[in-house]
Amino acid sequence: MTASTVSNPRPYSLTVPLQSRDARTTALLQGEILLETRAHSAWGAGVTAQMYLPIQPERAWAQLTDYPRWVQFFPDITQSRILERSPIGQGQETHQRLYQAARKSFLFITAEVEIYLQVIETAGQRIQFHLESGSFHDFQADLQLQDLAEGALLTYSVQATPTIPVPSPFIQQAIHWDLPHNMRNMRQMLCSH
Repeated sequence: MTASTVSNPRPYSLTVPLQSRDARTTALLQGEILLETRAHSAWGAGVTAQMYLPIQPERAWAQLTDYPRWVQFFPDITQSRILERSPIGQGQETHQRLYQAARKSFLFITAEVEIYLQVIETAGQRIQFHLESGSFHDFQADLQLQDLAEGALLTYSVQATPTIPVPSPFIQQAIHWDLPHNMRNMRQMLCSH
């Protein structure tokens, strides 16, 4: 892909070339949500979203790893709970098992999904989510935090193929409409605590 769509509260979108790092950084610092959708399979989709958090990365990390709170970040998630938690070796990694359930309406269909995830946290930097079982053929997500200006850059990438056969272009369009709203909601929740 050669461009990334910048989504914002205004009713239009801007396109910022990937090589224009200064324009991307400026857009992020102004509160824009940068969103890039892609096909993942015939029935799946992938997306990478970035946003600036005007809070210290440590403060964001503490809240992002409070997985039961994800029901507040993403309104479609109806349940999110930790099933198991354990450190990995002597390093800074933690392994967890997580259960999440969600309900989403699109087109004239309401889908309810549940998922069991293996979660690997690299302290203060990265959370990797891998499908164990659930309502998806495949699911993988990666959340990263980096320092940016006086706060943090949050990058969230996900790719999934649901078991419900919905063509990839419809899923990409749903993501394009929903994810920026969900990311703004997440930022509001993270910054208000």
